[in-house]
Amino acid sequence: MTGTRTYWLEHAWLDTHVEPGVAVDITDGRITAVRTDVTAPPPGAEILRGLTLPGLANAHSHAFHRALRGTVQVGSGTFWTWREVMYSVADQLTPETYHALARAVYAEMALAGITAVGEFHYVHHQRGGTPYADPNAMGEALVEAAADAGIRITLLDTAYLAAGIVNEHRGEPPNAHQLRFSDGSAEAWAERCSLLKERDHARIGAAVHSVRAVPAGQLATVARWAQERRAPLHVHLSEQTAENDACRAAHGCTPTRLLADHGVLGPRTTGVHNTHLTDEDIALIGGSGTGTCMCPTTERDLADGIGPAVALQRAGSPLSLGSDSHAVIDLLEEARAMELNERLRTRTRGHWTAAALLRAASADGHAALGWDEAGTIEAGALADLTTIALDSVRTAGPLPRLGAETAVFAATAADVRHTIVGGRHVVRDGAHTLVPDVPQALRAAVEALRT
Repeated sequence: MTGTRTYWLEHAWLDTHVEPGVAVDITDGRITAVRTDVTAPPPGAEILRGLTLPGLANAHSHAFHRALRGTVQVGSGTFWTWREVMYSVADQLTPETYHALARAVYAEMALAGITAVGEFHYVHHQRGGTPYADPNAMGEALVEAAADAGIRITLLDTAYLAAGIVNEHRGEPPNAHQLRFSDGSAEAWAERCSLLKERDHARIGAAVHSVRAVPAGQLATVARWAQERRAPLHVHLSEQTAENDACRAAHGCTPTRLLADHGVLGPRTTGVHNTHLTDEDIALIGGSGTGTCMCPTTERDLADGIGPAVALQRAGSPLSLGSDSHAVIDLLEEARAMELNERLRTRTRGHWTAAALLRAASADGHAALGWDEAGTIEAGALADLTTIALDSVRTAGPLPRLGAETAVFAATAADVRHTIVGGRHVVRDGAHTLVPDVPQALRAAVEALRT
């Protein structure tokens, strides 16, 4: 966004504390000045009532999983039975239907205060595996959908080559559903990804779907592609014990050790879930500076388990948060759930401060997606802001100085009043400014897949 404007924040979270009366000057989409002790709105300033945070970062998303909401809550089962339902939705996607769905999903994210999303994208080709005329048609649909919804995106283009582990050089062939995910080899994946172009609102990263889906001998190719571009690299890691068992049977080590031995771990890498880890795994992740993206609402929805987030952070792994399968889209709930899960496991309270949880939902999430200049309210940062109401039925009562605690432990996505990306209002007074009727857009996009 070009031009200069000023926002007056009734209350602002400035990394460690809540500050009343803050004026934020913005020029060409970046913050140029942050002025405190501004007791009244300056002339011409736009007023943001409530608590304004840096924009939230959803570090792990599968946009098409949003079409599963509700339908997968019938009966019982496991991650593996849930996966069969997921495949049935993936089978229906086209560039057109995926764009419509993702546009609505990303608009839902904006309504929840999310200003950037990491899209872990692996539905690349047509059913049966034939490439589209534009081999990146599906990825381009996601990038355009984010622009339409007014948020930033890091497209984490995902290598997904096999159905399971056989040995160092070979995996089980993709099944009928997975054929459209696969490029055949890591080299072909890299060639296709190299055609993707970054834009002002979009960055390109890489992902290894999992050690199940990328044979060990091809992991280094994906890691090298990301390293040469200094791009983010994400990987599903030890989400299921079955993955660990298969890896040990084929390679004699854990998935974490396998990734470390093939150059995948490092400070630009983020392991997603990191649920079932050994002490050595935790040391390898933390010692390499590899990040951890926790997705508590999905991890509990799929009965995955509770990952060792406290131990990982202590070992040196930065924490970020994602809504993953979109059982709900609410980064405040993800932050709250990470703390509450740990309380259930340990039967003690207070593992993270509200400030630490907000940092995972903002600055550290943006860093995991390659948007290091976002996630703070300070001069030079991208002008991405999220304002939480402090007068709703959930948030009214506590002193404003406890606004961070109120936001994390009481507020929900429904309390987001404003979302600003690059200085532009994307959500104003709880309404999306670019997608007028988000519920109807969601209904129409999901219905198109079901028919």
